[in-house]
Amino acid sequence: MISDALRRAGFMGTRPRGRLARRENLEGWLFASPWILGFLIFTLGPMVASAALSFAQWDIVTPPKWIGFDNFERLGTDASALHALKVTTVYAVVSVPLQIVLGVILALLLNAKISGLRIYRTIYYLPAVLSGVAVALLWRWIFSKEFGLLNLGLSFLGIEGPGWLTDPDWALWALILMSLWGVGDSMVIYLAGLQGIPTELYEAAEVDGANIIRRFFNITLPLLTPVLFFQLIIGIIRSLQVFVQAFIMTDGGPADATLFYVLYLYRNAFLYFRMGYASLLAWVLFVYVLLLTLLVFRSARFWVYYESEARSR
Repeated sequence: MISDALRRAGFMGTRPRGRLARRENLEGWLFASPWILGFLIFTLGPMVASAALSFAQWDIVTPPKWIGFDNFERLGTDASALHALKVTTVYAVVSVPLQIVLGVILALLLNAKISGLRIYRTIYYLPAVLSGVAVALLWRWIFSKEFGLLNLGLSFLGIEGPGWLTDPDWALWALILMSLWGVGDSMVIYLAGLQGIPTELYEAAEVDGANIIRRFFNITLPLLTPVLFFQLIIGIIRSLQVFVQAFIMTDGGPADATLFYVLYLYRNAFLYFRMGYASLLAWVLFVYVLLLTLLVFRSARFWVYYESEARSR
């Protein structure tokens, strides 16, 4: 009766509901079609082709040749692939926690009520908008043993700096240090998380006599764990796909100290023209990232705190 009254008053159309629903469904599919087509053509299609090529030998020039599990046998004896995976894992294990800690510290500092706060936030965020190649060229100069800014600063302290990009013992650590350059990107997300924490909680804690350290560990850190969880997932995925830094600055050297997995995959695909083997390497990386992501998701219930879930209990 209400719907009839609304229809008579002109608030509802007179078309049957089924026809309207079909039209809405059609419009929804039309609006979503660009993304669906893009996903099928540029994501799912290449993934399926890559999975098929991992069982083939293909040098781009001649048609692919089915070779069964030969690429898998090659992978089992490929020490370089294992070394590249090890280098990439070390990079991820060290750089991701450093980025999270530094990002949180910067966000805490920039969440304070001081004058000129917008200027400071812009300054810390600016490095994140620079392109990867430009940043790599800039840091190659900073890490230069003879003319680099870093060794010049160390010389003022009476310390002789190493060959950051030419010494196998320092090259990987130099790239880990460089990874902190773009921490302003994650800092913005931490800052948004901090500003979403109710101030009433801090006021109540101050009334109870909690100092700044207790307020951080009992209020800030627990309520920030959903943001930390998100950044941890994104950080793992990004760090395991690092490529530009090693490609531009070291080309995997010295002595394969910075031979990252994606760089090794690139070499097999576009230098050695082993597209089938490179496809298999890509799928190995996909499975590796997927397993680590699932592991982090499984651990989330032990350390990630969702306020909405706590209220529903």
